[in-house]
Amino acid sequence: MKKYIIPISIFLLFETIAITLWLTKDNLFYLFNFSYIGFSITLGLILFTMKYKHARRITQLLVGLYMLIYLGLICNENMQIEGFWYYLFTGVFEAATIHYAVAKILGPLIFGRGWCGYACWTAMVLDLLPYKTPLHPRKRIGWIRYIFFVISLIYVSTLFLANIGSLEKIMFWSFIIGNILYYALGIILAFALKDNRAFCKYICPVAVFMKPMSYFSILRIKCDTNKCISCGKCKKVCPMDVDITDNSRSRQNGTDCILCFECVNACPKKAL
Repeated sequence: MKKYIIPISIFLLFETIAITLWLTKDNLFYLFNFSYIGFSITLGLILFTMKYKHARRITQLLVGLYMLIYLGLICNENMQIEGFWYYLFTGVFEAATIHYAVAKILGPLIFGRGWCGYACWTAMVLDLLPYKTPLHPRKRIGWIRYIFFVISLIYVSTLFLANIGSLEKIMFWSFIIGNILYYALGIILAFALKDNRAFCKYICPVAVFMKPMSYFSILRIKCDTNKCISCGKCKKVCPMDVDITDNSRSRQNGTDCILCFECVNACPKKAL
């Protein structure tokens, strides 16, 4: 049962969040929402433990489609960064602010950028493209994400300062249009740079929140240096260009690890 400790711990963590929010917010939705997400992630981890090769994809679809279609399109909630700014400015701890606090601000202290590997609805589509392993060295253009981060903040700030009405409707359409732009840009970059995760590395503004917190992540893939034979297979298959053989927190691109476990599957000596 030792190999199921992490999946069970993740499930209990999400159940704790679900029950706490249900009782404090007096809203049954939070019990369902976080229980469902916790179950989906736990299912993926258990399937991975059982050596099922599509384990992470199943979790991606379960969580990504739920967030995109149910919360976004049906419930009209903007779960993008613009929605976070919107609720933050209104002073309401609901929807996107809770989502960001759990998944993208405080959550990375526990599971790093696991959100990007198991729940992001943008990556859910990008991971289906043909360039799962980067064909070229990583480019030094990660600063672009800060431009998108500032643009999103200025966009929502301007709407509030201009005192424009029907902000909720504007936020909904911002979610629709924003997702279309993100998908288009992500797909174009993937084919141009021959890298499915190019959008995640260079453009995604959410990484501005996640990267500093991920540095202190509790859940990390570590290398048993006594078993490692320095074959380099783990580096070749890593979609985020992480030097996973370095156990230090300052390892190359370490805050970008999405816990996809491609390196673990590729290691011939089971050193990871």
